[in-house]
Amino acid sequence: MLFSDGGKAVRFDENDVRPMGRNARGVRGMMLDDGQSVIAMLVAEDEQQSVLTATENGYGKRTNITEYTRHGRGTKGMIAIQQSERNGKVVAATLVHADDEIMLITDKGVLVRTRVSEIREMGRATQGVTLIGLDEGSKLSGLQRIVENDANPSDAPDVAEGAEDPADGTDGDAPAAE
Repeated sequence: MLFSDGGKAVRFDENDVRPMGRNARGVRGMMLDDGQSVIAMLVAEDEQQSVLTATENGYGKRTNITEYTRHGRGTKGMIAIQQSERNGKVVAATLVHADDEIMLITDKGVLVRTRVSEIREMGRATQGVTLIGLDEGSKLSGLQRIVENDANPSDAPDVAEGAEDPADGTDGDAPAAE
């Protein structure tokens, strides 16, 4: 899936892009209007995901991925979120599950962490809801899905300072005998 800052999205099968050499120019993924640019490329893992889109004025929405039908690449795309004066340009699009969390960041450095489940799932061609309240003159610059560390802290060895380390039989401060 490719997303433009004009609120459009194209979904196509990756097999529609033939393998090429490193020096090749590539193929057209999406037709863009003047002044538009591609802001995201997403690779869907399954049909259980949602697409979360966000605009520079702090609005966004979550839409089930099945609402983005597959078409040929190189088209202008379908509406991913209504672009209006209220919303502004699209700044981010990412794939999420309902139990994920996201981080929103403004151009003034404000970070807000929120649960995806708190963002209502809506249709593809709607304007969305408020994701973040912005101060005057501030814009949303991006969002990122938060990936928790898989390491379990209870699996780490717990050696207190000054305690005997069962591995070498010495206390924590003394050098090990050779």
